[in-house]
Formats: sequence, C-alpha cells, structure tokens
Amino acid sequence: MGLTGMALAIDAGNSKTDVALVATDGSILATARGGGFRPPAVGVERAVDVLAPLVASVLAEAGVVGVAGAVGTVGGAGPDGAAGGAGPAGAAKAAGPVGAAERAESLAAAGGAGLVAVAGGAGPVGTAGRAVPVGTAGAVGTVGPAEAAGVVGPVDRLSAFLANADLPIEEARLTAEIARRGWAGTVTVRNDTFALLRAGLPDDGERAGVAVVCGAGINCVGVGRDGATARFPSIGKISGDWGGGAHLADEALWCAARAEDGRGAPTELARALPAHFGLTTMRELIEALHLHEIPGHRRHELPPVLFAVATAGDRLARTLVTRQAEEIALLARVALDRLGLLDEPTPVILGGGVLTARHPLLHNHLTQLLTQHAPQALPHVVTAPPVLGAALDTLDRAGAGPGAYERVRGAWG
Repeated sequence: MGLTGMALAIDAGNSKTDVALVATDGSILATARGGGFRPPAVGVERAVDVLAPLVASVLAEAGVVGVAGAVGTVGGAGPDGAAGGAGPAGAAKAAGPVGAAERAESLAAAGGAGLVAVAGGAGPVGTAGRAVPVGTAGAVGTVGPAEAAGVVGPVDRLSAFLANADLPIEEARLTAEIARRGWAGTVTVRNDTFALLRAGLPDDGERAGVAVVCGAGINCVGVGRDGATARFPSIGKISGDWGGGAHLADEALWCAARAEDGRGAPTELARALPAHFGLTTMRELIEALHLHEIPGHRRHELPPVLFAVATAGDRLARTLVTRQAEEIALLARVALDRLGLLDEPTPVILGGGVLTARHPLLHNHLTQLLTQHAPQALPHVVTAPPVLGAALDTLDRAGAGPGAYERVRGAWG
C-alpha cells in the first residue's frame, strides 16, 4: 500500500478538470473542479498550474498534510505556491459526499488512507451534495520518488489521464512537470482516452478492450489480453483524424456557406445554422464568427443542429453523420485488428458527447458497421464522466476489495 495508502488520480479534459479524493474503501471524500487542460496552447508548466489549486483544495477539505507540512497546502517545487501556498485561487469546489466526522471515520477505516482523484471530462462532479469519484490507469511515463526530486508528497502515487497527452514525449514532459510539484511519490501519466476504457471494462475480469471517444475531438485506444496497447497520434488532420464535435461544426459551416453562395449543393444547414444564433443568412453568421461577435467556443452548439437537420432527411447533413459513424467504426476495427482481437468477443467502449447523445442516425449506422466489419465487437456506451475510470484505476493500484469498486461506481449512479 505504500507509506500513506493515498493516491491522486487525474483525468483532465480540454474544457474542465475535476478532482476527487477517494478512500481505499471507495468512499468519496472531497471534490473540486477547475478549467481546461491545454498544454499545446499554454505550455506544460501553465497547464499543470490548473491542477495545483484543485489538488490543494481536496487535500485541505480532507485535512491531509500537504507538501510544505501544513494542512491543505500544496506548492513546494511548483510555481503556484513556492512557500507551500495553495496555488492560484479559483478552484471551483464541488460539494463533498461526506461530512467531517464521516470523513474521519472513513479515513480511519482505511488506515488513514484515501485516494485523491483529479479528473476532467464530461459530466457533473457532484449532485445534491454528492461528490463524483475519480481514478487512473496507465503505465506510460512513470517516475518514482527519486525522480520526483526526492520529494515524497502527501500521497503515495498519482495517476493522471490527460487530454493532449497524445505522444510519448508529451507524456514524459507532463510526468516530469507533475512529479516536480511534489504531490506524490510516484507519478504516472496517460492519455485521457484510457480513462474511458477503464470505466467501461469489468472490475473483476479481463481488462482487454478498445475505447473510442468522440467528443470535441476523436481518439481511440486499446489494450490487448497480453497488455499490449493500440494507439493513434490523434493530433488532428496531419495524423489522419476526421470527426469529433469541433470538426463536424466546421464541416457543417463549410457545406452551408457553399450552399448559400452557389458553390455547393443545397442544404437546410444554410438556414438552420444561422437561425440557431438568431440570424437569417450564412453571410451574417460568417461575419459574426469572424469578428468574434459570436465567441468561437459557441461552435460546439452546432453539432446538435447538424444532427437535427440530418434526422429530418437533409442529404448533406446525413452524409456528414454517416461519415462520422464510419470513422468511429474504422478506428475500433483497426485497433481490434492490431491487438489480435478482431475475431474474439471484445468490449468496444464508446464515449464523449457526440456518442453519448445517442443520435439514432449515428448510433444505428455505427452499430450496423461494427456488426459488418467487427462482428465480435461488443459495443457499450459509457455515459459516466471519465473521472470514474480514473477512480477505478486508482483502486486497481491500491489493491482495493470488491466493495470499493461498487461504492465508486455507485457514486456516479
């Protein structure tokens, strides 16, 4: 179990980062939420800064001694609190699932141990005073206490599932920066798609399977029965990617603009997209987006419009939706083939906002394609936030019992 029996688990997404403190018995002790995790845009150090106040927050709520030796303080080697300060302000606090007395009782029952989970992705972190759990899964980019500048932090281990950790060198850099903060004795970093995979796999059975996430972007990972992994760079068009909400929004805008000015085939998208923003023409929408009168981040509102137009029968819109289904099925099939699982019953875990919405046209076409090209695949849509996968993996690493897994899964309903 290590010195403290505690672990930090992280799954940081493009739009938000969630943190939860979980005891080894699966109890959720504290949660916090922060902003998105975007190393390509701000650099590795500033991206990791997003985690600092969240880690400090959950440790403080649980009464865990931080790096500098004061309750709830985190900082040490990091730029956010060199003197053991808690880092930048503004850590959004989610309601904890237990009160102080219950927390103490749970920690005592676990030998003073808890598992801290930091996670980002889809779904709320706490509901009606209940916190959402978190965990990890990963072997890539691991460093121990010696590599962490000799600092043994307030927890034994930290496992992080991070968006934009797409290449081995990115995982290595993020691992080094997180280890430098002195939050844990051992640090492990993997891409956040592995959190989705763990969330969809059984807790007491074989951990082989493939996961495809289709949210703002698209990615796929897989783990074979021998532990081998299948991955894709997933860094955009230059790595062969097609799809995800942001891509679908751009494709819909492209088709609609050309339809209105005569360069392309007619499509209802030319009316529906501007109408969503209270505008009349695509020219007005193009101008509003270009001049930032409509913030760029609001493009994420367009995929549901695309799906509605496709459902109504528009040919171009349906073409985009069916193409998305084809790309998802192709990723799953190639990953299964690489792992030697194409002809064996294997879970294919599906997640991300585009897939969890279960649009009938997309879902039905995807199911049909998997039946045709990967007939042994067992598709399963996971609607729980990715922090669940992080929490489960943290329990894996702690050697937790069956009851802990049930408690963690129950926290997300």
